[in-house]
Amino acid sequence: MAAEDTSVSGVSGRYATALFELARDQKVVDEVKADLDKFNALLTESADLKRLVRSPVFAADAQSKALSAVLDKAGIAGISANFLKVLTANRRLFAVADVIRAYRALVAKFKGETTADVTVAEALSDKNLDALKVALKSVTGKDVALNVKVDPSIIGGLVVKLGSRMVDGSLRTKLNSIKHAMKEAG
Repeated sequence: MAAEDTSVSGVSGRYATALFELARDQKVVDEVKADLDKFNALLTESADLKRLVRSPVFAADAQSKALSAVLDKAGIAGISANFLKVLTANRRLFAVADVIRAYRALVAKFKGETTADVTVAEALSDKNLDALKVALKSVTGKDVALNVKVDPSIIGGLVVKLGSRMVDGSLRTKLNSIKHAMKEAG
């Protein structure tokens, strides 16, 4: 089933598919997703970890030892930790962010969910997030997971990307179109 998914491809897709099938067979899909999300958050927060993951300068042994220490400290164990160690041993740790993204896509497809990328000028309240999820569910007919990114440069409003569709209701875009219209008129 997962191997037929065209949304994941390449090295990261193959690794994500293998991990997903193993997690599904052992009925730990959500636990693995939570561990990968935790690791991804650590990657985002730590420049040193990002350097360890991306740099080809580190020997496999050094990378493996450092990764083991990070995983122990973060409380990531089991399939997730073993998987990350396999990526390291195979010298593919540089692709971990893409693997995590592909794994999330496989989990969403498995659960019948879809994911929307939402860009807002300032953080949304839980009430507004729930309202947005309900609105998107009415459009798609599926549960929608939100990846929310805060970008003050859009000034206000929001930009929603759902699959191949994108709705840009940002104030920045509206102001730019007014500016463009005024240039044409004057």
